[in-house]
Amino acid sequence: MTSNPEWGETTSALEVASAYSQQIEGRNVLITGVAPEGVGEGTAIAFASQKPAMLILVSRTMERLNTVASSIRTLYPGVDVRTVTMDLASQNSVRKAAAEVISTISKLDILVNNAGATYNSRRCTTEKIEIQFGANHIGPFLFTKLLYPLLVEARKQSPPGATRIVNLSSHGHRLSTIRFHDYNIENKEVPYEEMPFSPMPPAFGRVLEDGYMPTVAYAQSKTANILFTLYLQKKAQAKGIMSYAVHPGGVSSHLGREHDKEMADAIAKTSKFWKNPDQGASTTLVAALDPALNACAGLYLADCQFLPAADYAQNPEIAKQLWHLSEDLIGEKFDLY
Repeated sequence: MTSNPEWGETTSALEVASAYSQQIEGRNVLITGVAPEGVGEGTAIAFASQKPAMLILVSRTMERLNTVASSIRTLYPGVDVRTVTMDLASQNSVRKAAAEVISTISKLDILVNNAGATYNSRRCTTEKIEIQFGANHIGPFLFTKLLYPLLVEARKQSPPGATRIVNLSSHGHRLSTIRFHDYNIENKEVPYEEMPFSPMPPAFGRVLEDGYMPTVAYAQSKTANILFTLYLQKKAQAKGIMSYAVHPGGVSSHLGREHDKEMADAIAKTSKFWKNPDQGASTTLVAALDPALNACAGLYLADCQFLPAADYAQNPEIAKQLWHLSEDLIGEKFDLY
């Protein structure tokens, strides 16, 4: 249970940051997927409001990073803000970004894997992995792996569980588990337990001529975010590092800029309340900061409180299988011990 059960969908991230100011001040925080008018910006501004030692903003586009960094420097001129470019669809880019971070700080207290994307047609990462699985999961998996020693170092100076990894997921995970027999979404035959939710609204169940299923691909990547978190919880606790997955809620942002009208209308029906970026960031701040969550208190949060994820997203055997697949796709082991 969280410390503030009265918080919910309208709670401001700035309010959460103020309540947990002691958990921010003097600590190093890194946020991926930072862009104007998005959850990443709301998250960054909230952390900046409470005097972190260093705030590292990561995104694919330097122009967007500079816009957010400039806003933060105006609002909070005393904050040390750094920017790093990274394309999660390129493992080489991820490695370069991680190396830049490692050369900048000696410890990392809070890692927020906020970046995410949706696509309406087949695209692949540089490594020929389906882009939603590759950029939404494999890229963050590799980035976390490379920065893990910095998290371990931070833990030496903090209470057990106060060093956090927060992974942004979505209620969309409920539409598909991991398709281990078809993770590149080529519409191959899969066993029953890997089939997507049925029936779906027509827009969500769309299958393109090349076999690509955009919504299933997105849902698989969001399930992967939760299973990644689950495995981290099981293994990284031994190092005093805690991890949580969050659903930010329906947020008015540019995430769905590629959607056609049919898809946009279907998505609009998935939420009765659409948040602004500050409200959309509040659950991330709870997951990153609440001292009541130093000991494992759940897995998946939405509207600032814990909520059950789909059964398959809570399955430790599936999490283990995904971990090994992810290691194969980055070409190295991710040792948590």
